[in-house]
Amino acid sequence: MPLLKPGTLRGEKDFKILHVSDLHMIPGQEKKIEWVSALDELEPDLVINTGDNLSDVAAVPDVLRALGPLLKRPGLFVFGTNDYWAPRPVNPFKYLFGTKREPSYVDLPWRGMRAAFMEHGWRNATQASHEFQVGNVRLAVAGVDDPHHDLDDYADIAGAPNPDSDLAIALLHSPEPRVLEQFADDGYQLSLSGHTHGGQICLPGSKALVTNSGIDRKRVQGLHDFGPMKMHVSNGLGTSKFAPVRIFCRPSATLLRITETSQ
Repeated sequence: MPLLKPGTLRGEKDFKILHVSDLHMIPGQEKKIEWVSALDELEPDLVINTGDNLSDVAAVPDVLRALGPLLKRPGLFVFGTNDYWAPRPVNPFKYLFGTKREPSYVDLPWRGMRAAFMEHGWRNATQASHEFQVGNVRLAVAGVDDPHHDLDDYADIAGAPNPDSDLAIALLHSPEPRVLEQFADDGYQLSLSGHTHGGQICLPGSKALVTNSGIDRKRVQGLHDFGPMKMHVSNGLGTSKFAPVRIFCRPSATLLRITETSQ
């Protein structure tokens, strides 16, 4: 993805961003823990986690085991509602009606998880902006709280990113157009989000029936344009423990290779 000015990488091939989202961890998911841990072998320069890490009140230790090697790398995160509140029982096929479900408001231990992320050096981009350098790349990153349930307040981070930055990244759990428009208007080059599970219940060819968000079905997963901004929507690594089904929509994490433009 050519987003950097020529010369930024000083001879390096690319700047690698690992995007993980929607772990929805429950205790005992050893294969998921091993798979996520092994992502460190991709040697990303930066790790971005766009939320919904939990699907059980006792799952924080397993989240930290899964992300353990990645927490040693530079990283940022924003949260989704399934970091704050436990999932509630639901018929998975009601998902097809696209109706927004109210959170359970049963608290999850998100404060401890947030503290652990930050103690390892990850930056909390939930309603916050950050400027820092990784390798040769100067980053400007801003994020909002979960807009799917109107927890966001764009005013907290409004405005253009630092023009001296090499790459401006916007983070939000759910790809809601009303927020994406503001990031694009402010001049962010790349947005990262999750939440949709790629449609979760799809037709052959990963054709989503619904998005469970404001984004259209064609942009429910993967890399797309949103006006002048690139947007990547992760189809995520898990599901609610009450709806453990995916149809024609495999779980995944994504390694984004950011390169220099030709001029």
